[in-house]
Amino acid sequence: MSATTRFEAALSAFDATLTRTRTADFSARLDEVVDPPAVGSPLPFEGVSLDGTDVVTEPTPAQLRDATTGVTAAAFAIAEYGTLAVRSTAGGDEPVSLYPERHVAVVRESDVLSDADAAFSRLADAFADGPESVVFATGVSGTGDMGEYVEGVHGPREVRVLLLEDR
Repeated sequence: MSATTRFEAALSAFDATLTRTRTADFSARLDEVVDPPAVGSPLPFEGVSLDGTDVVTEPTPAQLRDATTGVTAAAFAIAEYGTLAVRSTAGGDEPVSLYPERHVAVVRESDVLSDADAAFSRLADAFADGPESVVFATGVSGTGDMGEYVEGVHGPREVRVLLLEDR
C-alpha cells in the first residue's frame, strides 16, 4: 500500500478528509474546502498560491479570531498516523492552523512520509540548517482532561487536506 493511501486511511479514522488535486486544479479544489471568512499563510509550493482567492494571507488578530477556515502548508505528513507537520513560521502557520474551526492543510504527495522514522530523519536535516519549530497535528483537536472527551477545544474541529499530486 502506498504512503498516500495509508495517509488517507489514517485521516479518515479521525474524520479528516483528503482531496487530491493537480496544480492546475488547485484553486477550484481550494474553493470547495474553504468556508469564509478564511485566513492563510503563504504556500511554498511551485504553481499554487492563495493570491486571487478569498483567503487573507496577512490577517490581523481580529481576522484570525473571526476566521472560519485557516489554510497552511504542511512541511510533510506521516502516513502511519495521519499526522501533519506544520512549521511555526513568520507567516503565521501555527496560529492559522489552530485558531479557526477548520484547518485546510496543503501537502505535496512527495512529502507524505511512510512513518515516524522517516519524519525524524527529515526533521534532523531541517534542524541542522538552523532554528526550526514544528507542530505535529493528528486529526481534530481534542481533550479528555476534564472528564468526557471533547473535540475542538485546543484547535480545529475539522481538518481537510489538499494533496498536491506529483504528476
